[in-house]
Amino acid sequence: MQKLCSLSELEDRQSRGFTIGEDAIFTVRQGQQLYIYRNRCPHLGIQLEWLEDKFLDYDGELIQCSTHGALFTIDEGFCVSGPCGGQSLTPVEHERRGDEIWVQL
Repeated sequence: MQKLCSLSELEDRQSRGFTIGEDAIFTVRQGQQLYIYRNRCPHLGIQLEWLEDKFLDYDGELIQCSTHGALFTIDEGFCVSGPCGGQSLTPVEHERRGDEIWVQL
């Protein structure tokens, strides 16, 4: 496992992208809950964000792909709208060690 960051570095109800070596991933924090996915749309394999660290829709309720507007649930990464309907984002295995977030890539 590899240290990603501290939970205190992530803003509540916000997203943030990271690049570790060749791997692009992103986080979404909701309170003390953290969701981490590979930054790759299942439709075209492209990165999702529309601006740096901007992975969420306008209301901050869903993850949105910038290219075709596909929408994914935050808690499961499941596509609920768009060209990749029925597919899901790839979750990244992670764990908290105190305030630190560690990922397995």
